[in-house]
Parts: sequence; structure tokens; C-alpha cells
Amino acid sequence: MKLKPLSNKVILEPVSSEEKTKGGIIIPDTINKEKPEQGEVLAVGPGKLLENGQRSKMDMKVGDTVIFSKYSPSEIKLDGKEYLVVSDEDILAIVG
Repeated sequence: MKLKPLSNKVILEPVSSEEKTKGGIIIPDTINKEKPEQGEVLAVGPGKLLENGQRSKMDMKVGDTVIFSKYSPSEIKLDGKEYLVVSDEDILAIVG
């Protein structure tokens, strides 16, 4: 991967969130547009630069699976693969 996030940005690989009913019917993730999404952290920026010259601490690390708001990320395609770039403030939780 040739992407290096800046400031408080995080690069994610989307994780499929298809659900299945007890009868085996697959419910596509498009059925509930307000549902938060999941992604695997591929890269983490150095943190937001604060007024005192320090960097804010980033709570997630490479390899974490995170939940983020559906409409917060920017989608990027690089070498035929889709990535998401999201600010650390838009990440709601770390799964695990």
C-alpha cells in the first residue's frame, strides 16, 4: 500500500457487513443506510498537531477492526483496490 495518512487520518480496508437471517436469506448492507460500518486499520497518521506543538494520541493501531459512521469516510481507489480514509473523531469504537 502506498498511502500514508496525515494528521489524524486513518486508512481502512472495508469489512463486509452482510447479515443472514435464520432461514439463510442474506440481508445486504444497503438495506440500513444509517448503520455504522466496520473496517480494518491499515495505516494511522501521526495525530493532530495541537497548539502546544505536541501531537494528539491516536487510540487505534494497525490491525484493529473499528466501527465508524457510514457517511464519514472518503473512498479512494488505488491499484484497483478500495480504501477508506476517515478522521479519528469519526471512529466510534474498536472491536475486540
